[in-house]
Amino acid sequence: MRVLLLSANTALEPHPVYPLGLDYVAGAISSSHEVRILDTNLLDGEAGLRADIRAFAPNAVGISLRNVDSGTALATKSFIERANRLVKTVRSCCDASVILGGSGFSLYPFPLLEHLEADFGIVGEGERLEELLSALEGGNPEPVLPGIVLRGQPPRHPPPWPRQPSRRLPGENLHTSFYLENGGILNLQTKRGCPFRCIYCAYPLLEGENLRLFPPEDVGRMARSLQDSGARYLYVTDSVFNAHEEHSLAVASSLRDAGVSIPWGGFFLPGVSRPDYFSRMAECGLTHVEFGTESLSGAMLRAYRKPFGPEDVFDAHRKAQDAGLFVSHYFLLGGPGETGKTVKETLKQVEQLPRSVFFFFCGIRVHPETRIHSIALREGSVAPGEDLLQSVFYTPRGISLAGINEMLEAFAGGRGNWVIPRNEERIARVTRKLYAMGHTGVLWDRLIG
Repeated sequence: MRVLLLSANTALEPHPVYPLGLDYVAGAISSSHEVRILDTNLLDGEAGLRADIRAFAPNAVGISLRNVDSGTALATKSFIERANRLVKTVRSCCDASVILGGSGFSLYPFPLLEHLEADFGIVGEGERLEELLSALEGGNPEPVLPGIVLRGQPPRHPPPWPRQPSRRLPGENLHTSFYLENGGILNLQTKRGCPFRCIYCAYPLLEGENLRLFPPEDVGRMARSLQDSGARYLYVTDSVFNAHEEHSLAVASSLRDAGVSIPWGGFFLPGVSRPDYFSRMAECGLTHVEFGTESLSGAMLRAYRKPFGPEDVFDAHRKAQDAGLFVSHYFLLGGPGETGKTVKETLKQVEQLPRSVFFFFCGIRVHPETRIHSIALREGSVAPGEDLLQSVFYTPRGISLAGINEMLEAFAGGRGNWVIPRNEERIARVTRKLYAMGHTGVLWDRLIG
């Protein structure tokens, strides 16, 4: 079969995100199939897409939906209608089976499959496409397989993909050039799964609750391949890179031993057990640490079910900076129990995190089957059966999201290292200009005063 994999994501902020998932899907498909990846960022509009589809004449088209919306409470942008246009374009060019997948689809499989009128969907890890292709090739138009969604049938989240993931090298893909020319960032995955119980997070639904660690030596070889393909910065896409501290140290060592010399960064839990953790990371090439801090109110961190407290944040921050690393913190305001007092507690203590960048988000996006969904149902802020696809955000009882934003703007003032909803677009414009000038990496370190 001729299989076309289509990346639908065109969001370029905070930086263009390489479609890593499709590399793994392509890597799982048998060599008996001819596989091509198309990235809509690289195409010359709809006319270019039509021409490429007709030239390839696929038997199956997999469309990856990374997100359903921008996830911002104060200015939400839906991506669903664009996905709808993509499906219609595919339908107009060929008779292929249309198969939806990706993290955005996996959170809303039934409504998206119906709304977009696709033939099949894959919930969770996209490597299961290989099994679906085998079933279709064998003449079974309605296969009953784990993770495969059919229209009119209730979807089920499957168990994690049981095999060792195999990634197709980005050097084999035409679209890699777009990311090398716009930031130079290629993505690296070192494990799957998330063992934490954060009330708002969908990672356990998408990848499972148990960590599946990739062999560090394999990660090192892949990182070196990405560097040899032209990457000038590597971003680790794990939900939390140091969720398994010893494995993350082994991975860092493998990058160094493989001869990786370009900078790299990722998302970290703000709490480490080893006093030399960040110094060892820095010795292996780590340059940027993004902490998922969320709040500096002890009460709110407990409400979010975080496995750390404010003192752990300050300690991790100090250790990372002592190791010479650039540091940023992400904050999520507006969870259960949030009040003017807890918001003020967080914003005042930010001053105790010097030489850093702070990213603030107001409002928690409510996704199905997450704990925040159960809380919202119990509190009555979300109705049973309510369509969560339409950008539903949790409403705290003690303060409005608009009130949180007012406090945030007052505290931020004109400081450039506080990234708040009001100045996101300005910073995005600056980032795009720097990329056009040839600068590389995540670039938020340039905001540090």
